Amino acid sequence: MLEKALQGGKRYWTLIFILLGLAGAGFFTYLYQLKEGLGITGMSRDVSWGFYVSQFTFLVGVAASAVMLVIPYYLHNYKKFSKIVILGEFLAVSAVTMCLLFIFVDMGQPMRIFNVILHPTPNSILFWDAIVLNGYLLLNIIIGWNTLQADLKEVPPPKWVKPLIYLSIPWAVSIHTVTAFIYAGLPGRDFWLTAIMAARFLASAFAGGPALLIILAMIIRKYTKFDPGREPIQAVAKIVTYAMVANFFFILLELFTALYSNIPGHILPFKYLFFGIDGHMKLVPLMWLSIFLAIFAIALLVWPPTRRNETTLLFACIIAFISLWIDKGFGLVIGGFVPNPFERVFEYWPTLPELIITIGVYAVGFLVLTVLYKVAISVREQQLS
Repeated sequence: MLEKALQGGKRYWTLIFILLGLAGAGFFTYLYQLKEGLGITGMSRDVSWGFYVSQFTFLVGVAASAVMLVIPYYLHNYKKFSKIVILGEFLAVSAVTMCLLFIFVDMGQPMRIFNVILHPTPNSILFWDAIVLNGYLLLNIIIGWNTLQADLKEVPPPKWVKPLIYLSIPWAVSIHTVTAFIYAGLPGRDFWLTAIMAARFLASAFAGGPALLIILAMIIRKYTKFDPGREPIQAVAKIVTYAMVANFFFILLELFTALYSNIPGHILPFKYLFFGIDGHMKLVPLMWLSIFLAIFAIALLVWPPTRRNETTLLFACIIAFISLWIDKGFGLVIGGFVPNPFERVFEYWPTLPELIITIGVYAVGFLVLTVLYKVAISVREQQLS
């Protein structure tokens, strides 16, 4: 089926070459980082995780969101998801690919990656994170490719695929839970030291990933002959709605706990993020934008007429995705480091090389996604003809 990715019109190949160009720019900038070291980034002794780890954290949630389609379709026989479930599985493949690349560029020296394999440390959360991420990537490739191949031949998927599908459900939850434990298990960082960190991660995942899937489904409908269907999109929109409300509720719980307890270590990160400390307020505009976008998105999603209208639904999904990206793809990680345990403020902002490398990683991810979606859409279009 891979040969279908080599067949496409002008628009398809233009997108491919643009993504290749961005990926190339990111690769050459990474070579510069490899030569000069992580000193070219905005990271420091006080903020040792920056934009790379922030994107990794956010994209793990996008990957985990595929389970919200797998459970209704495979466990509850919700056949309306038959057209869209493959899009979710391939989105997970793309997202995990980007996650692994962000860890790769964040390590500084790529040879350190092999330490996880050569010197496994089962008592390390990072070890288990590597296991679940690579396992989930492999599961989605095998499941997605074999079910799509079965659809092409118009036969049921092989029987051995079904146990893998069932295995992928708890595995999807595990990739984000284990990632949350990396943060929640650090006693020196009060901002992350919360029992609902994993729950908050999952809520944001089940909002951000499906929101992106709706955006992609509408783009596919507009530019190809394949229509994922209105009913599946509306069903996914309800998932986004509930998850957005749950995520916002969890944020309010965190705020109450920090403010009512009046513990400085819990209050100061929130103060820095939303009001700034001693004139240090680089993230303040972004965090307030995230809150306003989240409230606006929830309002559009909760009210049935705006959720059913696909124009307003698309807008709600876009602003919800942006809100979650700011909160989780930037504020959550940086907020844990600023101020430091000595209550001193050392601000962080990504440098130009960091941004170029980040864009390059996203380009690789969307290149993988474009190729996989081209194959999936070609198969669906062939079934329609």
